[in-house]
Amino acid sequence: MTSAVPVAVPPTVRAERPLTMCGPDFPFGYDDYLAHPAGLGSVPPDSHGTEVAVIGGGLSGMVTAYELMKLGLRPVVYEADQIGGRLRTVELDGCPDDVVAEMGAMRFPPSSTALFHYIDKVGLRTEPFPNPLTPAAPSTVVDLKGRAHYARTAQDLPPVYDEVSRAWWRTLEEGARFGEMQQAIRDRDVARMKAVWNELVPTMDNQTFYGFLCDSPAFASFRHREIFGQVGFGTGGWDTDFPNSILEILRVVYTGADDDHLSIVGGSRRLPLRLWDRVPDKADHWPTGTTLRSLHEGGRPRPAVTRMYRTAPGNVTVADASGAIRTYRAAVFTAQSWMMLSKVKCDEALLPIDHWTAIERTHYMESSKLFVPVDRPFWRDVDPATGRDTMSMTLTDRMTRGTYLLDAGPDRPAAICMSYTWCDDSLKWLPLSPHERLEVMLASLGEIYPGVDIRGHIIGDPVTVSWEAEPYFMGAFKANLPGHYRYQRRLFTHFKQDDLEERHRGLFLAGDDISWTAGWAEGAVQTALNAVWGVMHHLGGRTDAANPGPGDVFDDIAPIELPDD
Repeated sequence: MTSAVPVAVPPTVRAERPLTMCGPDFPFGYDDYLAHPAGLGSVPPDSHGTEVAVIGGGLSGMVTAYELMKLGLRPVVYEADQIGGRLRTVELDGCPDDVVAEMGAMRFPPSSTALFHYIDKVGLRTEPFPNPLTPAAPSTVVDLKGRAHYARTAQDLPPVYDEVSRAWWRTLEEGARFGEMQQAIRDRDVARMKAVWNELVPTMDNQTFYGFLCDSPAFASFRHREIFGQVGFGTGGWDTDFPNSILEILRVVYTGADDDHLSIVGGSRRLPLRLWDRVPDKADHWPTGTTLRSLHEGGRPRPAVTRMYRTAPGNVTVADASGAIRTYRAAVFTAQSWMMLSKVKCDEALLPIDHWTAIERTHYMESSKLFVPVDRPFWRDVDPATGRDTMSMTLTDRMTRGTYLLDAGPDRPAAICMSYTWCDDSLKWLPLSPHERLEVMLASLGEIYPGVDIRGHIIGDPVTVSWEAEPYFMGAFKANLPGHYRYQRRLFTHFKQDDLEERHRGLFLAGDDISWTAGWAEGAVQTALNAVWGVMHHLGGRTDAANPGPGDVFDDIAPIELPDD
C-alpha cells in the first residue's frame, strides 16, 4: 500500500529521524529490544529443554520458535501446509529463481524495523518494489471510466489527482493530528504518542474510513472521494477498505507502512526458511550447530493440529493429523485465529470467554492475485509513435484493478501480476479457474493497451490464489470494523496473563491478526516477540534489567481500555 499520488512530507513533520511501526497503540521499541546485547531474557536452567508447542509455521511461528530455541527451550512446530504461511513464494514456469510470484506478502516498508532485524540477520537482499509512480516503476497508467492517463511522475497526471492528494493530507492533519503523531513516532516520544492516540480512539472507534472522509470539508466532492477510493493512496485503490475502522487506516499512514516498499530478492518465503535452518549466534543450553530443523524429527514440522484441550490447569494438550498427542506446559498459536473456530477442535477452557468473542468477531479481508511468466520485460519497449512504454504499472477501475510488472533485467524471463484485488473485487474471481481468470484479465488490459500482444509473451501457466478460499487461512488478513477496538485489545494484550485465571494461562496468541497492524509482516514479528516474553515469564524466566521486554513495561504503555458500559 503506497501512495499512488505521492506528495511531499507535510511541513508539520520533520523528516530527519526515520519512522518505525512503533505505536501508536503499544509504543514499544521492538527493534531496540532485539538489538540489545543482553538478549531477550532467560529461563531457569531446570526449564531448559522444555517442549513448547508452536502452532503455525508462518513468519510469526518461525520467529517464535527461533527465539524460544535461543532461550534453551525446545519448540515443536506444527504446520498444516508449508513453512512460510502467507509468505508464499511460487516459482514460475521458465523464470529464473529471482523472478517469482509472491502470492501473499510481497512488499515491506522500511519502517518495519523488527522485521528487517531478521531480514538482515539471515542475509537476505532487498530492492525497491515497483509500486505505481515510484522511481522503481518505469511508468504508470491510471485508467478510470474508460480514460487512460500515462505518467512517469505524479506531476504528469491531470490536476484533479493533485487535488485529491492534497485533500487527503488536509483530512489527516485536520481530522487526525497527522503531523503531531508522526513526529512523535519519529522521536519515539511515547508520552506524546499516547496522549494523541488515547484522545482519538474513543471518538473514532465507531467511525468508518468512508465516514471519516465524508466528515472532512476537503472531501466534500463525491468525485474526489471516488477517485481517492479507486486509486487514492493505495496501489489498487482503497475503496474496499471504506467500510473498515478509520483507526486501521491511521495506523498505516502514521507509521509510514504505505511508503517506500521493498521486496525480498528471490521471494519472501526465504525468510522463514532461513530461520528454520539458521544456527543462532548464541543459544542457551543447546550445543553449537543446533537449528530448528535439527530439533525436529526428519527435519520437518509436525503435521496439522486437529485438537487442542486442557488436561490440567496451565497445560495444553495437542493432537495432530498423525494421531500423536503431546502435552505442553506452554503453547503459542500463530495461525489465523479463525482456525480455532473451524479447523482445530478447541476446548473452550483454552481462553476466557471474552477472548473467544473477540476471535469470533474478527473480520478478514478477501484478496486474490494472478501471475503469469513472460519471455522478457516487453513493456520496456518504446512505442515509436508516442515515445511511451509499451505497457505500464496499471491502476484501473476495471476487473484487474492493479497490475504490476516485475523483471530482473533485459532479455530475461519476467513476471506480470496481472491482477491484485481485494474484498468484493476478489470475490468476483472466486468461481473462475486460473485460465478463466486470465482470459478476463487479458480482455480488460486489452481495452487499456489495444494492439499490445500480452498473450504472445506468456510462456507458462498462470498461478493464482484467493486467500478466502484457502482452507488454512480463510482470508487474507484481519481488518477491524467500527466498534472492534475492544476485541482487538483483548487479543493483543493476551500475552500478559498475570490477571487471567490459572486455568486460562499457558496458551499464547500471536500472528499479524493479533497485532494492531494486521496485514503487515511487522505485526507478525511483534506479536511473536510478545508471545516469547509470555512463555518465558510463564516458565519462571525474566528479562535482563537493562533490556526490559514488552510485558515488563506493559502497565506504563498499555493500549487504552475503553469501557464496556
